[in-house]
Amino acid sequence: MLMLPLLTWAAPNAGLAPAELLEQDRAALEALPGATSVLLQRHGRVVVALYARGADEGTLHDTRSAGKSVTGLLVAAAVQDGLLRRDTPVFDGLQDVQPFANDGPAKRGIVVEDLLTMSSALDCDDNQDGSPGNEEGMYPQPRWLRWAADLPTRAVTRDGQGLGPFAYCTAGVVLLGQLLERRVPGGLEAYARRRLFAPLRITQWQWPHSPQGETMTGGGLRLKTRDWAALAQMLLRQGAGPDGGALLAPEQVAALLSVRRPTPFGMDYGELFWRRDYPLRCGLTSAWMMSGNGGNHVLILPALDAVAVLTRQAYNQRGMHLQSFQFMTGLLERHLCGPAAP
Repeated sequence: MLMLPLLTWAAPNAGLAPAELLEQDRAALEALPGATSVLLQRHGRVVVALYARGADEGTLHDTRSAGKSVTGLLVAAAVQDGLLRRDTPVFDGLQDVQPFANDGPAKRGIVVEDLLTMSSALDCDDNQDGSPGNEEGMYPQPRWLRWAADLPTRAVTRDGQGLGPFAYCTAGVVLLGQLLERRVPGGLEAYARRRLFAPLRITQWQWPHSPQGETMTGGGLRLKTRDWAALAQMLLRQGAGPDGGALLAPEQVAALLSVRRPTPFGMDYGELFWRRDYPLRCGLTSAWMMSGNGGNHVLILPALDAVAVLTRQAYNQRGMHLQSFQFMTGLLERHLCGPAAP
């Protein structure tokens, strides 16, 4: 894969006029390879909203694996609605596709929480080319559920939280989506519209599908930039929607956004959400993040009462997440660390 040079965006001196800040933001966005939009909100108000490379406020952005976090939101909603439990055995809920290859106690012992935390016994690691469950092996298959359900297992030792070691596995999130398909009224997509999108005033979206029509819940969901921000804002508000009604109970938000696993990537992992620190000049700030291939980042910053979205199309290139981290650090410093910060 192509290694691109790291880019840096320095925070400006305090006291720049709004027009100068806007020009710095625009120049930084246009210099970032494949960047199509950036949105920053604080206290629920828009601070920055910029688009590039032909995108505009109506563009539906493919943020790749950031869509996994939406699957986490739907699982949390189903748990709250009594349709699922985090200790529900996954393969027991997929009886219509039995028998499974590589069946046995290890596979039957996989529960919803294992897949939410990327710690299941599936022999599946997207960061290992030779892994039987690497996601690239799924896409040529006509039925993705069949492929995912038949994966072999690995020996795992559960820790004090009852979880195995971390291994990033898109196939596990596909299995979660298919379990939801069978458990929620009307199926997954209707449930997402009724339970999540409509209350957040999200009116347009596109789900990818397998050749057999299975909804892809492991990534690729397309939403507008402002709608990615609406999802983040709901979590920042402890599950409250724009009208004040509770979409998710605070305990469900806490379950999603609690550190469950360390990862090899310098970040922690919750339930299909990442956590990392941003060393801003106004203090170290912790962010929960939806993250996807190409450097797509959706941030939830509780200490700053802010959310931020960066969409990019620099897919399958190394260094993109570090570039996005640097870009976001500069953006947050410019707007949230100065004396005139909103």
